[in-house]
Amino acid sequence: MKKHFLVCLILLTIGSCVFAQSGRSYVFVFLHTRSDKAELPKEEVDKIMAGHMANTNKMAKEGKLLAAGPFEGGGGIFIFNTTSVDEVTEWMKADPGIQANRWKLEKLLYTPRTGSVCAVKEPYEMTMYTFVRFLPNIAKFNVQMAPETFGRHDEYLKEIKKTGNVIAEGTFGESEGGILIMKGKVQSEVIENDPAVREGLLEMWSKELYVAKGSFFEK
Repeated sequence: MKKHFLVCLILLTIGSCVFAQSGRSYVFVFLHTRSDKAELPKEEVDKIMAGHMANTNKMAKEGKLLAAGPFEGGGGIFIFNTTSVDEVTEWMKADPGIQANRWKLEKLLYTPRTGSVCAVKEPYEMTMYTFVRFLPNIAKFNVQMAPETFGRHDEYLKEIKKTGNVIAEGTFGESEGGILIMKGKVQSEVIENDPAVREGLLEMWSKELYVAKGSFFEK
């Protein structure tokens, strides 16, 4: 799976970083690995993935798809140049991998607070970042302290940003959490010490993300 996504990234080298704008939102798609996907012959999987990459290339050339990258171990992300989830759903219908139900899709409106999103122009450099997903975990026992704790979460992120290691950070809205992308491998304690994670208001998972350097408007 990682190999296929890396080939997709090679195709995503169209245009320059002209899309990065402060306050702009995008549609962020997680392609989660399915544990229940059908076992298919290698020849059929290769054909599906070839069609998947062709459709990825097409969307990039059309200016619809700005960035893509695989997670270590499978799955990955797409970031689209639109704020319409319905539009993205239509664009992705032509993807043979989507048609074959190879991934579980999660589509969210993404608003960057650090960094932005842009298509990368050749020559480009592949790099690895630590990708952290925050998921709200609000329940009756913690809802009253949520505003204060989320405020401390934001302050904690500001302190992490001062290290210069944060590539991108943004939100999916009040109910869907957000993401943090940092240079290289990050010790788990850095994220686990977040007040909202420590107090159980945010769940989190992290993975290694491979992407073309500059995809998040970083230097």
